[in-house]
Amino acid sequence: MADKSPIRSTRHGDVLVIAFAERRITDEVVIHQMGEEVLGLIDAESAPKIVLDFGGVEHLSSAALGVLISVHNRVKSRQGQMRLSAIAKPIFEVFRITKLDRLFQVHESVDQAVKSLA
Repeated sequence: MADKSPIRSTRHGDVLVIAFAERRITDEVVIHQMGEEVLGLIDAESAPKIVLDFGGVEHLSSAALGVLISVHNRVKSRQGQMRLSAIAKPIFEVFRITKLDRLFQVHESVDQAVKSLA
């Protein structure tokens, strides 16, 4: 698994869209690799505009939520902006319960998230 990237990235103008290749983001090794790769992409940008696309993700572990907070903090420290998109209802409920819905701006689709960064 370690040689296969858990993320895919594409550009939409000046916005970097990062999609997750795993349906269940629960394995510690994958979560660590995902975090390192996403942080590397952020560090390569000046004032990054990032959309994290959760389309197809069915489950996140608490460790993955911790990585999302770290990613958010790195984007902020680089004077960037980040949006989340296409989060399944059960996962969004966890965001709501943990009040992470107040930390992250969440959009229904990648297109809406990208437009919000224009």
